[in-house]
Amino acid sequence: QVQLVESGGELVQAGDSLRLSCAASARTLSDYCMGWFRQPPGKEREFVAAISWRGTTRSYADSVLGRFTISRDNAKKMVYLQMNRLKPEDTAVYYCAADRNMVRSDTKPDYWGQGTQVTVSS
Repeated sequence: QVQLVESGGELVQAGDSLRLSCAASARTLSDYCMGWFRQPPGKEREFVAAISWRGTTRSYADSVLGRFTISRDNAKKMVYLQMNRLKPEDTAVYYCAADRNMVRSDTKPDYWGQGTQVTVSS
């Protein structure tokens, strides 16, 4: 079992930066591939970014490529999402996710956090 707790969401203005954090309770975080997903208001949940077990491989949705960066610190059992040049369309609840298998845009990870709200005003 893995418990995930996100933090860092808040109301910001377009163009601002924000860093989301995800604290994981896993015994060994490097056993899990990690990802971030988001659910905009009135829409389905969508993939944002993923990072492999030791951080050697990262993938991003086209909509955030070049603006967002996913990272992890296995010793601290933390995963981060650095979001730069935020846009109003980035407004969503952001979820941290974990799976022993690779997290991709077409997979549904086994473990999810409760989400953190990010609101970007224009």
